[in-house]
Amino acid sequence: MIDTPTQSDAAVTDVAAQLPPAAATPAPSPRTRARRRRAVLAGARLAIVVVLLVTWQACVDAKVVDPFFWGEPKGVWADLYDWLTVGTSQGSLGDQILVTLEEAVLGFVIGSILGVVCGIALGRVRILSELFAPFLKAANSIPRIILGSIFTVAFGFGIQSKVILAVVLVFFGVFFNAFQGAREVDRNLIANARLLGASRWQVTRDVVLPSAFTWILASLHISFGFALIGALVGEILGANQGLGLLIRSSQNNFDMNGVLAGMVLVAVIALTAEGLISLLERRLLRWRPPQTHGGAAVE
Repeated sequence: MIDTPTQSDAAVTDVAAQLPPAAATPAPSPRTRARRRRAVLAGARLAIVVVLLVTWQACVDAKVVDPFFWGEPKGVWADLYDWLTVGTSQGSLGDQILVTLEEAVLGFVIGSILGVVCGIALGRVRILSELFAPFLKAANSIPRIILGSIFTVAFGFGIQSKVILAVVLVFFGVFFNAFQGAREVDRNLIANARLLGASRWQVTRDVVLPSAFTWILASLHISFGFALIGALVGEILGANQGLGLLIRSSQNNFDMNGVLAGMVLVAVIALTAEGLISLLERRLLRWRPPQTHGGAAVE
């Protein structure tokens, strides 16, 4: 038996035909997609850290990993909590962090300024680069630990030796990037500026320095890490305060949890500085159009 459409079915069909089409769900904006992507990445990274810590603690509990040599997450957290609430053997934890930060920041600022000035100068003046190139290469080849020992003996256990070591570490990284950035400037831009009557200083200030700016900023991402290394190495070699001294004291007491706790604090400082430098880079390079090349092969 074949069903025939009734009058009520026809009425429902007419009403449905008169209804407006459903509005399409708007696609999320690029900013929303970027925010979601950052949230997903942050969650994935946190999950990786949690898995690693749980696995580490499980291996310690199962007697697979010896906590005397490798420490354990519970012990590291206990040391951090003790330092925060009670203090360290050298004083409050805040004082140790501030001392190391002061040394690293001073070394970073001074080394960056010297690196930029010398890099641009030698990149622009050929006779200077030919004259000083052998000396710079020889100085860069000297192991930094030797320089740290020399500075500690010469300047004592105070802040001077740590700052100078940090300056040396930062200088070479910034210098070579600034030098290469000055050499990579488009010659047509320099020629056009000269045709418009720009002096040598104006060409350097308005053409060379902005063109080399991306090179310089790229070097700053790793330079603060070098400054932090210089401060820590100097404190380990000889100091009265600082995170390096705290790590060395834990090592001397065979307290691996204390060593790892100091490393956690250093990592937090380095990641915070990296975030601030990235923020500064985005603000200073806001004029640069978005890069559409170089990432097509990366999924």
